[in-house]
Amino acid sequence: MTLLGLLGLALLLLALAMLLPALLRSPRPAPTQAGSLAPEPNLALLREQKAQLDEQLGSGAIGPAQYALASSELEQRVLDEAAPVTAPPSHAGGDRRSALLLGLVLPLLALALYGWLGQPQAVLPPELQAGAAAEPTQAQVEAMVAQLAKRLDELPSGQPPDPQAWEMLARAYASLQRFEESNRAYIRAGELAPRNAQLLADHADVLAMVQGQSAAGEPTRLIERALAIDPKNLKALALAGTAALQRQDPGAAVAFWSRAQALAPPDSEFAAGLASSLDVARAQLLAAAPKGSRPAASAPAAPALAISGTVSLAPALAAQLAASDTVFVFARAVQGSRMPLAILKFKASELPRAFTLDDSSAMSPDLKLSGAGQVMLVARVSRSGNAMPQAGDLTGELGPVKPGSPGLRLVINSVQP
Repeated sequence: MTLLGLLGLALLLLALAMLLPALLRSPRPAPTQAGSLAPEPNLALLREQKAQLDEQLGSGAIGPAQYALASSELEQRVLDEAAPVTAPPSHAGGDRRSALLLGLVLPLLALALYGWLGQPQAVLPPELQAGAAAEPTQAQVEAMVAQLAKRLDELPSGQPPDPQAWEMLARAYASLQRFEESNRAYIRAGELAPRNAQLLADHADVLAMVQGQSAAGEPTRLIERALAIDPKNLKALALAGTAALQRQDPGAAVAFWSRAQALAPPDSEFAAGLASSLDVARAQLLAAAPKGSRPAASAPAAPALAISGTVSLAPALAAQLAASDTVFVFARAVQGSRMPLAILKFKASELPRAFTLDDSSAMSPDLKLSGAGQVMLVARVSRSGNAMPQAGDLTGELGPVKPGSPGLRLVINSVQP
């Protein structure tokens, strides 16, 4: 039991210890004389108070009106004290019933009310609190999403559609990686709220996933509309940079990502991902410049064929993750050897995290990321610290992608069978 639980129990026992003995104690026998008078000390005290009033009147401390009022009160108290005292009826049975009520029913009622209105998990030991507040399972999330979709499809006639509800549905589908359904929900939300810049940026992101992570065409048009409405929208700026690099325009990518970096919260995962992407874009811009116009570099440029992005854990698997687990992020060739070409290792407590894979993280000098045409990105959570797959590991894959791709999102969303 926690300290909070022990303190609560101690206070309850203390209260009962004060109340129960008085209720359980046998009642004192009533006086046998029907007209026994009040104790003499009480009357003596009243006589002393009357003498004090007389002195105060004589000294002028109080006036006649105050003296008359106080004297009248004292006379009434003398009559009350001198009245016969009758014995009250015995209620031993009633007192014991009250004791039973306080001793048993009151604690149960308190616990029931706390369970209904309070936070019962707060009194659990720390190792059990995490389980009490665990994330919903994948099946529960999918059931809730299906219920929301049904409610929106069966909206009563005459009730106006809610763009926020459609946006919520679109985000829920995206979190489940059901991008086709998410795209349809975003289309409906966009029809209801066409001037929402964040909605347009999120829609562009999902539509790019539908197109195999390509921002060409409609995703780019959605990004341009978002920036026309809000030039400082961080997600739209980041996606604009990705779209520019995909169409082989590193200069535009640097411009968009530099604007986003100036607005991003410092020391955030988002800012770290932008820094990695900017390194790649600047390296490509430098490589594309004529030799005579290239500035002398004060430090080695980042490899042009790095792969960068962020790796995160699907919410449905959060309860299965331990902070001490080890995460491996690696790239392997689509064809040929399955040995990782580049690998990164860190603690699961760092998720979500930005990553960059390049030739400097190669496992063998003969197998490098820059020499591969297309690769698969893999993330694996290992409890044993071993990169080899084992049953129960949490995994996620993304690809095929080309070396040099920035801004990728790798999600750990399945369990190794």
